[in-house]
Amino acid sequence: MKPSFRFITVILLLLIGTAGTAYWRVGGVGEDVTGKATAFVGTLTDEQKAIAVLAFDKPERFDWHFIPKEYRKGLQLKEMNEPQRKAAHALLQATLSEIGYGKATSIMQLEHILYVLEHERNSNKWARETDRYYFTIFGTPSEKGDWGLSIEGHHLSLNFTVKDGEITSSTPTFFASNPSTVMNEVEGGLPKGTRVLKKEEQLAFDLLNSLSPEQKAAAVIADTAPSEIRAAGEPQPPTDEKVGIKFTDLDEAQQGTMKKLVGSYAENMPKEIRDARIDAIVKAGPENVRFAWAGASKPGIGHYYRIQGPTFLIEFVNTQPDPAGNPANHIHCVWRDMKGDFSIPIE
Repeated sequence: MKPSFRFITVILLLLIGTAGTAYWRVGGVGEDVTGKATAFVGTLTDEQKAIAVLAFDKPERFDWHFIPKEYRKGLQLKEMNEPQRKAAHALLQATLSEIGYGKATSIMQLEHILYVLEHERNSNKWARETDRYYFTIFGTPSEKGDWGLSIEGHHLSLNFTVKDGEITSSTPTFFASNPSTVMNEVEGGLPKGTRVLKKEEQLAFDLLNSLSPEQKAAAVIADTAPSEIRAAGEPQPPTDEKVGIKFTDLDEAQQGTMKKLVGSYAENMPKEIRDARIDAIVKAGPENVRFAWAGASKPGIGHYYRIQGPTFLIEFVNTQPDPAGNPANHIHCVWRDMKGDFSIPIE
């Protein structure tokens, strides 16, 4: 029987005291995020603070997901006035690189395209709003002590843990894109041809299609792609054995492509976090990193990959159609910490 979310969070809460034991800590960006979070909270009314600011040990800190939901923790952008929105976006910018912030705001803009396309087909099951994104602070942002941050909505989930002004966890980090390639001209929407997560998909195809038959035999784990990434919404990543082809079994050019692919995820974060993630991979040994593929070897048909090492897991899936019916045009992808998300060690 699968353990319930409530049971898992109770166990995690018992481990809160170990929140500072992450294998890396980032100071400079942690100070910036702390300052921006303090400024954001300072713009809120008491009523808004009751929604946006929760205790650090609340189980909602681990309750992440990327699906459309009627209710989420936190305060929506749509419920903020203009100064509050500016403070919220300043906080979002502090948690990401310029590239990552561009992707995050583009993901928000894709909600308009979903609204229009679903409305045309009378299939509006969920509210599609570009400002239906929620900000939650856990604890008190400060240079001393623990606090957390969640920025989340449909197809975006960013989660951070901060201890004494240093970021000790930045996972799960989830981005998605529906449509993955904008196929329709929509007034007020992103231009036709836009691919918000282009590198995450194209570099993976480039790597797969550069493999020899012998290499593909090691890399391809299934002919059909799974419908979803594993452990979606779970507080900790899956701990299955690594599968696929080893990094060291790739030639120099293929290794370069794989590094670029991993970099397309790492570059979403501020430089300090990006560098810490890459340094952790190098220290754990690139020979321990594997690339696995399932599904089709070309766009438009369901495909999936994962890259996993001792310190990290990347998963990507594109199997669902977009609202216009274009097949395999809906990406989900995530970076998780194999030492433990939310700065909670995996036991």
